[in-house]
Amino acid sequence: MKIAQIAPLIESVPPRFYGGTERVVSYLTEELVRSGHEVTLFASGDSVTSAQLVSCATRALRLDPNVRDPIPYYMLMLDRVRECADDFDILHFHIDQFHFPLFRRLAGRTVTTLHGRQDLPDLRPLYFGFHEMPLVSISDAQRVPIQNANVVATVYHGLPLDLHQPTFNPRGGYLAFLGRISPEKGVDRAIKVAQTLGIPLKIAAKVDRVDEAYFLEQIAPLLKGPDLQFIGEIDEQEKTDFLGQALALMFLIDWPEPFGMSMIEAMACGTPVLALRRGSVEEVVEDGLTGHIVDSIEEATVTLPRVMALDRRAVRRRFEDRFSATRMANEYVRVYNSLLVRTNVKLVPNQAEPLHTTAAELANEPSESIH
Repeated sequence: MKIAQIAPLIESVPPRFYGGTERVVSYLTEELVRSGHEVTLFASGDSVTSAQLVSCATRALRLDPNVRDPIPYYMLMLDRVRECADDFDILHFHIDQFHFPLFRRLAGRTVTTLHGRQDLPDLRPLYFGFHEMPLVSISDAQRVPIQNANVVATVYHGLPLDLHQPTFNPRGGYLAFLGRISPEKGVDRAIKVAQTLGIPLKIAAKVDRVDEAYFLEQIAPLLKGPDLQFIGEIDEQEKTDFLGQALALMFLIDWPEPFGMSMIEAMACGTPVLALRRGSVEEVVEDGLTGHIVDSIEEATVTLPRVMALDRRAVRRRFEDRFSATRMANEYVRVYNSLLVRTNVKLVPNQAEPLHTTAAELANEPSESIH
């Protein structure tokens, strides 16, 4: 199958540091190539891939001090994609909804993965106006606010099984926070729980420009004493040791998390997760097996010792069972094929069975998740 992957330009594919969407695009692209598909990746020029790379910006826009407005770069990229669209069986977009007007005519050969939150009221008329554009959610919780949108499947993110080696006997003696500094990500809650129990906390996180004031005014004053350490952004290699040596990952979010990559990254390292019941958490964390899910900071404080006592080998096994890049890629191929059935395009051999979600939709029934 000839597949175009259209990635965001803010970060490279894969990103040097923080960047969940670009990381998923990389894992998916590499797995599709490994499976024998002809894949072209539209991304920044500093991306690294075994697919054919079409450079749509010299380097990741976030790293270019001359970039003030990313929109012109996306316009140029989409024009390049449109010019060669007939060369592909499937066009897989990961850039929100920028492409909808330009590719409406080709809707049957497109799929758009929704990587962000969908509870924003402005999105409802957009999906109504472009109802023919097929969408994939990354959790069932993500699609709840847009139940009338054309969501054909839910596909959970996945990681290469050899990306992180698990640590079954951690020696770090600390809790981990991994992600981005912002009010909804809950680093302040992680600090509170760690301080209450007297357990060191290490924070590996990105600070966006829009969150600099929050970090300086609300978080930096809390980072006092030897038991609280702010590390900053870390790369993929550093994550293995950072997460593997941690007693638990603190995921005390306060927003409708669409998926939560750091949860499965921790599981890949054998590290259990303590999470607040928000968004996708109940779909990713298996309570009492790969972590514990709580409803308040008080409950988190009481529950943390049980999280740290979970079987780390079982955590890793469940990661392998549920969140591999191979599983993710196979599910996307099934989505591609189910869409091509509608347009009478020749299917990939031995993978032509339509998804239950799409078959149901064709029968005017609600779509369901596939995982």
